[in-house]
Order: sequence, then C-alpha cells, then structure tokens
Amino acid sequence: MTQKELLYIEDAIGHEKNIITICEDTIKNLEDQNLVSFLQNEVEKHKNIKERLLNMLEVKASE
Repeated sequence: MTQKELLYIEDAIGHEKNIITICEDTIKNLEDQNLVSFLQNEVEKHKNIKERLLNMLEVKASE
C-alpha cells in the first residue's frame, strides 16, 4: 500500500468519525422515533465502516 493510499484511509476514518458524531448529535435533538431509528442504523453502518478501515491499517502496520 502506498503512502498516498494510507493517507486516503486515514482521511476516510476521519470522515466516518465525523458522520458518526453528526448522527449521534442529531439523534439527541429528534423526537420522531422513525428518524431516531434510521439514524441509529446509520451510526451502526458507519461504525462498521470505520472498524473495517482501522483493520486495514492494523494489517498494514503488522506487515
């Protein structure tokens, strides 16, 4: 993996963290349970994506 690709993955991790934070903050201000449920699902999706990206970095670091 090139340095540019590693930087891209690190940047993507940062974006996922931001999306998770935005969704969690939005959930706190919602009353509509349908929207809350939708955003909770989105948070889980983005947490999974972030974990997969972190795993990619860990695999590269152990090589």
